[in-house]
Amino acid sequence: MTTLELSTAPSFSPALFLPGEDELPADDNQTMETQRHKMQMDLLIEGLDTWLEPRADGYVGGNMFIYFSQAQIKSQDFKGPDFFAVTDVPKRERKSWVIWEEEKAPDVVIELLSPSTADEDKTTKKAVYQTKLRVPEFYWYDPFNPDDFAGFSLISGHYQPMELSPQGWLSSESLGLVLRPWPGIYRGVEAVWLRWATLEGEILPTGWERAAQESQRAELLAAKLKELGVDPDLI
Repeated sequence: MTTLELSTAPSFSPALFLPGEDELPADDNQTMETQRHKMQMDLLIEGLDTWLEPRADGYVGGNMFIYFSQAQIKSQDFKGPDFFAVTDVPKRERKSWVIWEEEKAPDVVIELLSPSTADEDKTTKKAVYQTKLRVPEFYWYDPFNPDDFAGFSLISGHYQPMELSPQGWLSSESLGLVLRPWPGIYRGVEAVWLRWATLEGEILPTGWERAAQESQRAELLAAKLKELGVDPDLI
């Protein structure tokens, strides 16, 4: 039986001075590849943020710097993933994810592929997540080609491909959720979006979707009460 490795942080010498979150660059003035890439990132973040609300821990970030070594600070050859999630960390605002301060690497990373980044995402960045950050789960997804969807689990120091479910979903052991393609409309754009869902496949709603669902339930209840001759405004 194989066991998924837990997220840890690289070790650092106590004598080595490493700058903190406030001293490190948090912006390189680069934008996402396309509007759909930005929307896809937002959808992944919003859905998981809503799910994390009742929890006392957890952090979700996207298109944000991750710092993991002194050499990386100097070279600036690695910025960060399109999406990442971390459990068992305090909830607070962050400018960037600094591993020697947080003492933990992300549990889950997702890269959103594009023609200009796909090769790097699938090779160079995958190697960074496997060897340097030791991220337990790594996924990629192409917002314009839903068939290019894959996931990997870190087993004995190496990424092993995840197996798609019969429904085309990938399970996240770290979060106890699944990632699934969802054909639908988000912010007026119809596409096949990658979304977080329960193990049963129920989509995790964004804050707006949850509010809309609650409003719809309230309207249905009011209509039912009126059918029974009860004024809902008097309850």
